[in-house]
Amino acid sequence: MRSIFVIVLVFAAAVSGSAAEYSAPSDVVDGPGGKIYVNESAAGRIAVIGAELLEVERQIDIGSECGGFAVSADGKYLYAAVGGVDGKLLKIDAGSGEIVGSVRVGHTPGAVEVSADGGTVFVCNRFSDDVSVIDAGRMKERARVVVAREPVAVAVSRDGKYLFVANLLPAGAADEEHVAACVSVVDVKRGLVCENIALPNGSVDLHGMCLSPDGEFVYVTHVLARFQLPTTQLQRGWMNTNAVSVIDVDERELVNTVLLDDVAAGAANPWGVDCSDDGKFLCVSHAGTGEVSVIYRQAMHERLSRAERGMKVTEVTSSADAVKNDMSFLRGIRRRIKLKGVGPRGVAVGGGKVFAAEYFSDSVAVVGLADGAAASVSLGEAGEMSLVRKGEMYFNDARLCFQGWQSCASCHPGEARTDALNWDLLNDGIGNPKNTKSLLASHETGAAMITGVRASAEVAVRAGIRHIQFAEVDEEKARAIDAYLKSLRPVASPRLVDGELSESAVRGKNIFETAGCGHCHSGEYFTDMKKHDVWTGEESVGELETPTLVELWRTAPYLFDGRAAELAEVFTEHNEGDRHGRTSGLSEQEVRDLVEYVLSL
Repeated sequence: MRSIFVIVLVFAAAVSGSAAEYSAPSDVVDGPGGKIYVNESAAGRIAVIGAELLEVERQIDIGSECGGFAVSADGKYLYAAVGGVDGKLLKIDAGSGEIVGSVRVGHTPGAVEVSADGGTVFVCNRFSDDVSVIDAGRMKERARVVVAREPVAVAVSRDGKYLFVANLLPAGAADEEHVAACVSVVDVKRGLVCENIALPNGSVDLHGMCLSPDGEFVYVTHVLARFQLPTTQLQRGWMNTNAVSVIDVDERELVNTVLLDDVAAGAANPWGVDCSDDGKFLCVSHAGTGEVSVIYRQAMHERLSRAERGMKVTEVTSSADAVKNDMSFLRGIRRRIKLKGVGPRGVAVGGGKVFAAEYFSDSVAVVGLADGAAASVSLGEAGEMSLVRKGEMYFNDARLCFQGWQSCASCHPGEARTDALNWDLLNDGIGNPKNTKSLLASHETGAAMITGVRASAEVAVRAGIRHIQFAEVDEEKARAIDAYLKSLRPVASPRLVDGELSESAVRGKNIFETAGCGHCHSGEYFTDMKKHDVWTGEESVGELETPTLVELWRTAPYLFDGRAAELAEVFTEHNEGDRHGRTSGLSEQEVRDLVEYVLSL
């Protein structure tokens, strides 16, 4: 069975040297004829592995970093998503490796899926916040469907009527009672989202998605953050838990959410997910802890059904509502298997084996379903890791954390950006949650944290290891994380037109200056690196660090507690006394122009 999962792109610009030096396998597909296809995302290749001999038979060069790919049901064609702002979908003859077609899609295309009849290809355009619907024969875009926020994984129903889309991050304000990413359901014929399926409060970092062999369920992996608790400990998933949610395809609704953690052992950063062809097993990779979970799928559904009927399932669960908090729910029906490599992402199940892309080891894990024996297939001779590459690995490695509950990437997903949640960190007291900051340019913009409580990003990195991962600081690893964060580069805004400001943004640039925004948001990073009291509510909350405006389009919601879902609200609803610039006298069009400029940075 072909699996469907997300590829979170690692840009060549974001991680210097990775494209030239590393393979960075991110996805695996079990294709026809006993072939395993592997996306060597950084190297711009798709490797073909014989499932029986477990050797790399050949590598198809696609000439560019690959965000995601899929194989047609008959095995004749590969469809690979490449590019950033000018994203493309390539159609590749699987036999010859020749590119036989291409079509423009959206900004940073990632996950790709092909309909059962082979006639339609779906592409997640992560930073366009939409999905391209492509005619596979003509390689023409039929439709572009806007979804919630950063679509990263897809699964299409067996009848082809509905497309289920996993959104990486929540959309909306962060100070609401319920904050979570959702699964958008696209009515393919009508070309629009017919509903957004709400996941449990704190659901973020959606990464993988697959359809069950019988077509009845969709499974989606994600972090389940307990962000409304103060960050005083990690035990029993106090801060972050890790989960797979089950969605009923016909009803298009959430069945329930199952935790993948054990009571004293987190299963951080669940990523790829796939079912065995016979439907017996559901397999999930844990990118943070270097494992694969093999779950007896029917037994899991039987327990979910009993919980729904109010029957006692475990010592913790006697109702459907209790399941998402029960770390013993999978006890006895799941095996956690340690892998040889580091950073497993996409998975595929076929021929009695689980295959997982070991992102940081440049290899593919092979696990026997019958015996749980794990091995790795190398994708080529791996060179010595650069300091930046090591830092990226440590940033994503939950094995450095107490009991493996989380990695740095749990709260800073998507290349060290934001999870869009408010967290009550204890570095400035208790009871004052604040929105997670992107770490882009954190080492170049002075004091760290919203209140500037850490003197620098270097100090903040080490404090995070000690107080958020509850681990001893290894200075060598901390320096590597510093190097990785310093290597991050901004992604071009989707609001730019051929790389330039739009007419509206040009007008907005002038308003930015006349309104006095540049007084505090100045210089290369649009920050004076000072603290100001800007009265973001009815009363003062004290002095806050001036944030950079670079890549602001990517970091909603806005203000220190994420109360502004849209940037316009900062200028119209939360600008007491014009402390965010003299915007009270602006017309609606002028506000739109100002927003257009700032979101183009």
